[in-house]
Amino acid sequence: MAKNEPFDPELVRELAKMVAETDLSEIEVEKGDLRIRVARKIEPVAVQVAPPAPVTAAAAPAPAAAIPAALAPAQPKAGAGHPGAVPSPMVGTAYLRPSPEAKPFIEVGARVQAGDKLLLIEAMKTFNDIVAPRAGTVTAIFVEDGMPVEYGEALLVLE
Repeated sequence: MAKNEPFDPELVRELAKMVAETDLSEIEVEKGDLRIRVARKIEPVAVQVAPPAPVTAAAAPAPAAAIPAALAPAQPKAGAGHPGAVPSPMVGTAYLRPSPEAKPFIEVGARVQAGDKLLLIEAMKTFNDIVAPRAGTVTAIFVEDGMPVEYGEALLVLE
């Protein structure tokens, strides 16, 4: 704020009014050495979804497409809680083979040693080797070739 310009509380009130009327979260104005920033704290609103009403014989069930994905109950990922699950160390695209015409690195029932390549995850145009953290037998594979994966998602089970 300039030393020779007095502070104008009316300007702050006008800015606060403008923030409230326009649903902005903050506004900042600057003129010379004077800089005023007005911000408001927006509290998150919890939305509670009522449980669905019991379906009677006369009422037809709603098609699955009518339920928004955000409101549908989350399905647990396959193998998420299994003690032998090998989680994805990153977000990316999983590949089970080095090239489309090559044979897969692993198959269900395959024995692997610690450090053996299990699959590839492509992230930001870089292919990352996913190796076996321990020796064991592959008992389940939860990803398909070219499938997107999330961080921490179970890729396979190694027992």
